[in-house]
Amino acid sequence: MNIAIVGTGYVGLVTGACFADTGVNVTCVDVDATKIANLKKGIIPIYEPGLDELVAKNYAAGRLKFTTSLEEVLNEQDIVFSAVGTPPDEDGSADLRYVLQVAKTIGQNLNRYVVVVTKSTVPVGTAQKIRNTISNELAKRNVDIDFDVASNPEFLKEGSAIKDFMSPDRVVVGVDSDRAKQLLTKLYKPFMVVNFRVIFMDIPSAEMTKYAANSMLATRISFMNDIANLCELVGADVNMVRDGIGSDARIGRKFLYPGCGYGGSCFPKDVKALIKTANDNGYPMEVLKAVESVNMSQKSILFKKLQNAMHGESLCGKTVTLWGLAFKPETDDMRESTALVMIDLLLNAGCKLKVYDPIAMNECKRRIGDAVTYCNDMYDAVNGTDALLLLTEWKEFRLPEWNRIKSMMNRALILDGRNIFDAEELRGLGFEYHCIGR
Repeated sequence: MNIAIVGTGYVGLVTGACFADTGVNVTCVDVDATKIANLKKGIIPIYEPGLDELVAKNYAAGRLKFTTSLEEVLNEQDIVFSAVGTPPDEDGSADLRYVLQVAKTIGQNLNRYVVVVTKSTVPVGTAQKIRNTISNELAKRNVDIDFDVASNPEFLKEGSAIKDFMSPDRVVVGVDSDRAKQLLTKLYKPFMVVNFRVIFMDIPSAEMTKYAANSMLATRISFMNDIANLCELVGADVNMVRDGIGSDARIGRKFLYPGCGYGGSCFPKDVKALIKTANDNGYPMEVLKAVESVNMSQKSILFKKLQNAMHGESLCGKTVTLWGLAFKPETDDMRESTALVMIDLLLNAGCKLKVYDPIAMNECKRRIGDAVTYCNDMYDAVNGTDALLLLTEWKEFRLPEWNRIKSMMNRALILDGRNIFDAEELRGLGFEYHCIGR
């Protein structure tokens, strides 16, 4: 089977490498000539554990190819996946210009049957727009070529994307023809030889499923953060509350961890897009509006705690350390990260910032330049600081040498935005310790 994947970002590259690893002939397409040239050299544009080895292996085997021209390879393909970006517009809606440009290119060059599959996260109704765009281009050429459109949203977690793709808990596919269903069944069969977990449905339902899933997870996070903030006011311990409700089988424990807000490429964008879709259809998504509001407030919670810990003393001129810049561990992705909000607040307050992240330092420098001091390691980052703020729960931060850290800090003040440290231990060592919801 031959497939093309348009877009070599996070979703497209992981998808292409994983399909190639099952023996499929995959051609990854991107308009960025530099990115394609680098991929041919084994230079990966994103950080994802194991991806560089998987790409190199399948490129060397000839199952994974890279090109800048969809036109040149289109009519060799059985399936074309569209995995281009859908960035949010100012009103929160998904920008579909790249998705529809792919559809236009297909319509202008198609000479044989193909299934066009949207892999990008797109609003309900996008598949129909793709179908119309291709049909219009075929009509301009006065040709009648059969094709199908399908929806196959991704549910990959950054940091474990390859495992998620190779052993999915489910694959959602929206189709409206038996021919497309048979092709996509054949494509996914190698991943599910023992237990075939492809859920076929109509296309609008598949498009909606992606947004609904991410919005539900975001809702759980914001709900737990709201509960955590109330716990502090009434003297409860959010960790005990989480254990109490998480043991209920109807609720479960996943995504009930309080913290300093969610970020990344999916949750913020998808919540906004679903709110916009609802507004366009005359329905206010009041729950999701609250989810978004709570999250925006939560990203500044550590700043407020730091101000309170200073007991009226000005932050201006203070040195503050940030451990963690990425929105979550095992990625260099800083999109919508709490770190970006905190950096802005602290710099505006006149603080001097020292930062360290195991992976995301270059990404931070790309985004904000030299506005902060980039440190060699987590100990270098705390030398001479007045406060340490943990924003990302990287494993290497979990068991540091606290006595060494205390001796290096100007003031033994720690604000734990992910509740990973032992409060009793730190206070016993003489630290002033603050976390979320306790």
